[in-house]
Amino acid sequence: MKLAKTLATALTTVAIFGFAAAGPCWAEWKPKKTVEFIIPAGTGGGADQMARMIQGVIQKHQLMDQPMVVINKSGGAGAEGFMDVKGSAGNEHKIIITLSNLFTTPLATGVPFSWEDLTPVSMLALDNFVLWVNSSSPYQSAKDYVDAVKAGADSQFKMAGTGSKQEDQIVTVAIEQVAGKKLTYVPFKGGGDVAKQLVGGHIDSTVNNPIEAVSFWQAGNLRPLCVFAASRIEAQGTAKWQDIPTCKEAGVGIEYQMLRGIFMSPGVSQEVVDYYVGLFQMVRETQEWKDFMAKGAFTQTFLSGDEYKKWVADAAVVHKDLMTKAGFIAAN
Repeated sequence: MKLAKTLATALTTVAIFGFAAAGPCWAEWKPKKTVEFIIPAGTGGGADQMARMIQGVIQKHQLMDQPMVVINKSGGAGAEGFMDVKGSAGNEHKIIITLSNLFTTPLATGVPFSWEDLTPVSMLALDNFVLWVNSSSPYQSAKDYVDAVKAGADSQFKMAGTGSKQEDQIVTVAIEQVAGKKLTYVPFKGGGDVAKQLVGGHIDSTVNNPIEAVSFWQAGNLRPLCVFAASRIEAQGTAKWQDIPTCKEAGVGIEYQMLRGIFMSPGVSQEVVDYYVGLFQMVRETQEWKDFMAKGAFTQTFLSGDEYKKWVADAAVVHKDLMTKAGFIAAN
């Protein structure tokens, strides 16, 4: 239960946030060529969907004079993407969207990378995790599911997730500790593939982000059991997110939320960072962004500057603690 309790307290503390004060004035610097937008994850997942939506909004509303291209670099649990940006010192035309593999990948793989090797730009949102089962499953609540895991044999139930020793598996280990039984964890490259495996009945459950599974839920293929957050999702839209109880309400005391943020190459000037901060502030004002936030049931926030750096630094400490307790730290 130690990891579950840590998830239920430490991450909640780190996830406390507020809207940042009005951002910096629009910088004079502007891109001079195509901007590469790196995704350290596979296609179809939450990071991929958000990055591509942002690219489309920027293009539609002509928020930037130069083109933006989205590039997936998911190898090594995202290490391919992070190392690419780390190795692009001074590159003013390369940005990367990050999830919690910003912290988990170097800890789990030993790859020589830290968030401090990049330049923080801004936090865009915090993403939620939901416990999902197939709609034909007999489990109507999180308690039903956990009770079944408890009653079953070790490794009987299959849980799919994005990557190994990342966010999805951290939450899976916390569920194991609550249930007192092992789950068979099956990793995939992206959240889209994970959701499809559950729709196809090849696995028993997932902890997909809302945006990765909402279309299957609305189509009647999946059933949400609980959200791993401190409070119910408040997002408005066609999906009834507010009807999903928190896992704590359902007797499963686990809380976890994930960063959706922007970093860029090391060694760039503050003027360049200010440009991208302003760009993403404009994206957030569009109706497309607001609709995406509602559809994906995100916890909306915007942080930049020292506030963002502090949040990231605190989250790095929390993730190291969680990864250590889960036994996921790479051997030296």
